[in-house]
Amino acid sequence: MNDKLKVLVRLDLDCGQAEVAAQGHVTAKSLQALYVVVKRANHLKEGLHLVVDVSHARVEPAAMEQLQACSESHHLPASIDPLQAECNISVLAPAPPVAAHKGTERATRLRSRAMSLAA
Repeated sequence: MNDKLKVLVRLDLDCGQAEVAAQGHVTAKSLQALYVVVKRANHLKEGLHLVVDVSHARVEPAAMEQLQACSESHHLPASIDPLQAECNISVLAPAPPVAAHKGTERATRLRSRAMSLAA
């Protein structure tokens, strides 16, 4: 896997959903850049449901904890969003290391479930 962080944003403003998919290496430092992308997507439409998909990334434990904390609090870190706007985030975490095809199937099911919950 590449250490460079690659981010793709998919938006469906009619349905009020966005997916921010990251690939590469997510560290506590690179997570700050990911948060900026999430913040920009969140400000496109009030009440937008954001799915942060890191299922195809190598995520350091500290970064995963920070993402989960944002998901639970519905806010981005104050250093990123000083106004603390409501941010409805779901996180798709990497699958535990198992057979490659099983991990891919699980990620696909989780992504589908997260997007259907937002609908």
